[in-house]
Amino acid sequence: MPPNISTRQLQAFLALDECRHFTRAAQRCHLSQSAFSAVIRKLEEVVGARLVERDTRNVTLTSEGTLFAAVARTLLADLDAAFTDMGDFIARKKGRVAIAALPSLAASALPAVIAEYKRSYPGITVQLFDALSDQCLQLLRQGKVDMALTAPGASLAEFATRTLCSDPFYLVCRHDHALARKRKLALDDLAGCELIHLAPSSSVRQHVDQLTRGIAVHHAGLEVEHLATLAGLIGHGLGVSLVPELTLFQFRSMDLVAIPLDTDVVSRPILIVQRKEGALSSAAQGMLELIEARLRSTGRPRRESLG
Repeated sequence: MPPNISTRQLQAFLALDECRHFTRAAQRCHLSQSAFSAVIRKLEEVVGARLVERDTRNVTLTSEGTLFAAVARTLLADLDAAFTDMGDFIARKKGRVAIAALPSLAASALPAVIAEYKRSYPGITVQLFDALSDQCLQLLRQGKVDMALTAPGASLAEFATRTLCSDPFYLVCRHDHALARKRKLALDDLAGCELIHLAPSSSVRQHVDQLTRGIAVHHAGLEVEHLATLAGLIGHGLGVSLVPELTLFQFRSMDLVAIPLDTDVVSRPILIVQRKEGALSSAAQGMLELIEARLRSTGRPRRESLG
């Protein structure tokens, strides 16, 4: 077990080493001479060696005292550096924050937030993992990220969650599609549409399957992993698709139109997900506050030309 030595004792001993005089060293430490002498005696007891040679005129260090003075300076310097680092972490001058987010968020809304955060706290390292919902939760479970921004799913019971924003759904089609001129669509308007789907593992597909249950939509036979592929297929007249608002930036390179679905329930919540145990670091808390300030909103339905 390491000896129980206080910073007060170390500072007193180093003051004595520098002043080589008990009275002046005691004054520097704002102690009476008797109290100061007691501190030094106690330190010698803990160290188990005589550190100081005393006489009526001057003070000299023993060989053990000379060695201990070097140790004391190192200990105090390390302690000061540790507290400086801690202060930097608390003040968000240093640190790390890691976020897992759905690809639609990672590519659209989060870059501006991260850029703003980095301008305010340039010393903090920010990591962003763009992943599907299950992968986001696995990263959180493994402790690799501080928070996840994802859609609701079946694996959330072990986490703390709250809604960040609502992501309404749009029909994306070519400009010459029969529905392209409508400003809003009811779910029944989708009857007869040839739908191109995203992969069943995606949160988008899971919501679309729920939305279209009981509606006579047709499966176009095309099922893809990536939104860029989806845009290309729609652009060549192979079908239409239902996608959330946060993904619309992926469809701007084609001559396409996005039309909102006219019902409040046609949206997927975007959740902030955290581990239930443990508090966020100062750096992560700052990022969370900025995300909530910039992204906590509800999308407004609007017909949008994407060409």
